[in-house]
Amino acid sequence: MQRTRRQPEPVSTPRSLSALEKVLLNDFQRDFPLCSEPFRVIAEQCAVSVEEVLATLQSLQERGLISRVGPVFAPRRAGASTLAALAVPPAELEAVAELVSSFNEVNHNYQREHEFNLWFVVTAPDPACVASVLEQIGQATGLPVLDLPLERSFYIDLGFPLWC
Repeated sequence: MQRTRRQPEPVSTPRSLSALEKVLLNDFQRDFPLCSEPFRVIAEQCAVSVEEVLATLQSLQERGLISRVGPVFAPRRAGASTLAALAVPPAELEAVAELVSSFNEVNHNYQREHEFNLWFVVTAPDPACVASVLEQIGQATGLPVLDLPLERSFYIDLGFPLWC
């Protein structure tokens, strides 16, 4: 279960997406403009207005096709983070997942088939803040939090060509 405020609509097919949606989804997974006005640069490259780019991204998010637009930092490059897990009674899983996702420091959560069935990533400015968030989640859920700090990192390119 990904961090979402509501259930996404069925995934669109390439034929149901506009040309601008396809370009935004495909072409800006990497090389997002790093400048003071990135959406203006994107708009110029796509020959549309900034407002159209922002409205299209908002529509994609509302339809559950994207969760966010933002950077992904290598671990330990900016702030602190950890992977954490909870052993949640199955009947409470949805409610606990929603509670966990209500913390701004939680990037996403997902269900796993394991005793510890709800996993999530916490990112904060420093290790003390990460620890505080984990403690708050434990108190709010009444469940012990399993903290799984990074020991060795692996690079996984999460950019995918969606269609040609």
